[in-house]
Amino acid sequence: MRGAKLTALVAGRWGPDDRQHYALGAAVALAGPGPAAWVLVDEAAERALGPALVWADRRGIEEVHVVVDGQADAAAPATVARQAALFSPPVPAVWAVEGTELVPAVPTPARREIEAPAPPELVDLLIDAGLEVLAEGGQVRGEVNGLEVARIVHGTTTAGVPIAEPQLEVGVGKADRELTAMVHGDLAPTDQLARVVEIVRGLRRPDAPRHPLNQLVPERWLRAVLCRNPGVVGAARLRPAPGVRPRPNLSERDIAIATGEATDGTPVVVACSVGIALDLVPTAADAREDIDPSARLLLAVPERDDHPGTRHLAARLRHPAELVPVPGDWRAAG
Repeated sequence: MRGAKLTALVAGRWGPDDRQHYALGAAVALAGPGPAAWVLVDEAAERALGPALVWADRRGIEEVHVVVDGQADAAAPATVARQAALFSPPVPAVWAVEGTELVPAVPTPARREIEAPAPPELVDLLIDAGLEVLAEGGQVRGEVNGLEVARIVHGTTTAGVPIAEPQLEVGVGKADRELTAMVHGDLAPTDQLARVVEIVRGLRRPDAPRHPLNQLVPERWLRAVLCRNPGVVGAARLRPAPGVRPRPNLSERDIAIATGEATDGTPVVVACSVGIALDLVPTAADAREDIDPSARLLLAVPERDDHPGTRHLAARLRHPAELVPVPGDWRAAG
């Protein structure tokens, strides 16, 4: 059905022709005749540009059209258009689906991070517990090696109960926060926090046996390592920074962003990824544009994930990025 939809959309604008169909995971593509191709994405569109460009490069396709169906996310065409504009010519063309027609997608600025209200005494609890403290998604959070174990909520609790003042919730993920509040609600916040931190810290370490708690959000663990030991990527100082899209759930891999200064004092933005993430380059470039367009962009990946496709896309940016592989056991580097 997606293939038929793309065929009709392309024929409606460029006329019918003998084009070949391809499947690209959840996306579909048409190519030819000549060095042109069209890729239709309708799910997770903000992650689709990188895979589309890698696929096109492998086939020697010079003219890439990304067709974004924004039914699931009305902002998706503008997001992909913004990412595409960060590449050197030939810049991928991005189209939005409107009914049975294609219209050029207009890029819009990235989503700005919203304020995260947090009373100092609650932030101090996170600091005193030795957690990595960051503001993200309108909340202050505390993490152990990149895994969230506490957050300061305001307005409503995780369970949706209205609250008059910000309060600390403890746990790994939504279900654990709710369970901790029910089962250990009689404990003081410091005791709740100490209990969870002890469990997570014992498992989220380089020499720990394999466990679900040390398999979650590895890109955020890598970021935590680099913030403690920025010299691994040639930086002098790094601190966590929010990305330009909401953080997904704990089981879904993503890109973790840090910002800081290189050893020569110049600003840097570091994008951390574990595993082959074909959306790394567009996502990282989008984050740099939001944080500081003049900064050097470093792509930090474990050495085994140093992929030629990532390097090629990094070089295609208008302001190219540098891929920095982290050798050996990256978990032990910090």
